[in-house]
Amino acid sequence: MNRLRIPILGRESDQGGIWSIITGWVLARPVPLASLTVAGLVALTIPFFSMNLGFNAGADALPDALESKRALELLEDHFSSSLISPAKVIVDAADINAPEIQAALAALIETVGNNDAFLGPFDTITDRAGTVTRINVPLAGNIDDDESEDAVRLLREQIVPEAFAGLNVQTFVAGDTAEGIDFRDRMFSSAYYVFAFVLGLSFLLLLVMFRSIVIPINALVLNLLSVGAVYGVLVMVFQWGWGIGIPGSEETGIIETWLPLFLFGILFGLSMDYHMLLLNRIKEEYDKHDQNELAVATGIRLTAGQITSAAAVMVGVFAAFATSRILGLQQFGLGLAVAVFIDATVIRVILLPASMKLLGRWNWYLPGWLDWLPRVTPVDEAPQAIPAPGND
Repeated sequence: MNRLRIPILGRESDQGGIWSIITGWVLARPVPLASLTVAGLVALTIPFFSMNLGFNAGADALPDALESKRALELLEDHFSSSLISPAKVIVDAADINAPEIQAALAALIETVGNNDAFLGPFDTITDRAGTVTRINVPLAGNIDDDESEDAVRLLREQIVPEAFAGLNVQTFVAGDTAEGIDFRDRMFSSAYYVFAFVLGLSFLLLLVMFRSIVIPINALVLNLLSVGAVYGVLVMVFQWGWGIGIPGSEETGIIETWLPLFLFGILFGLSMDYHMLLLNRIKEEYDKHDQNELAVATGIRLTAGQITSAAAVMVGVFAAFATSRILGLQQFGLGLAVAVFIDATVIRVILLPASMKLLGRWNWYLPGWLDWLPRVTPVDEAPQAIPAPGND
């Protein structure tokens, strides 16, 4: 059976295979390799700053083979997708049929009818109790474009408040476009808390685990470089249309609003998993021999097989999502596949050993005022089993 092993890659796991050779090469020239790698990741990150977030709504969100997509494309080409999902003005009052409220409704319909941002007809529906009215207001733009978002904001901030000023009513503006605006605003407002929580918790866990303030900072910087590069790749492929030959990829001009924050959490969890496994072996070797470079080389050699195998499985699984005809799944799958690939190769094999070689003993620096932190050490031997009591 050993004759079926792949040369170099099929060596015993404790020898590290090709990764051990690459690690030795990296440790021999850390400055140029780290500089080139960081420059490459930063270059991949630059497109992130032009990321256009939105929802793939209407025909864009559906596979080409569906009949419903062809019907939606006809509507969008000759009318507007917002005819299918217009903005909805909701009016809640004690008596919707009161003369002053009916006058306000008529004034509202007249105002939107005279504005090019809206299309008729403006259907009005009142519930049986006569307390709630819904006015459908089709938008001139498509569901997810800037023109429609501006129109919804105009309804919310100016047209509707002015029409019902001084009346004892509650008004709301809903619809797919309004929901997209609300979702994006809420996501942005909570993103800072998510980033702070993930980064802070990761820092604290690594600080306690390795009793060092340098190891956590280095790990967070490397992970942020990886995440930024993934964001940039998504923009280049799905927003700019580069690499559309990738199976399943399709230019959309936007990145799904939910994706960056969602990817950030998952990617940090996956990358920290690799880092914890690798850094733990490096720390064990450093504690044994007190030699930083030897510890780095040995740690990578001993974990190469596990990390590479796990990464290969995950890349394959996530790449399968990227071949989906659902655009959100395409972006999700490609993002995760690229992230795992970068983290398991570029970060683990080049940047991590190079940076730890350059930092030397500073890797394990802990200020004296933090010496109270608990010492988390692996258990060398399993506890012995207590023999069963014999029969008296």
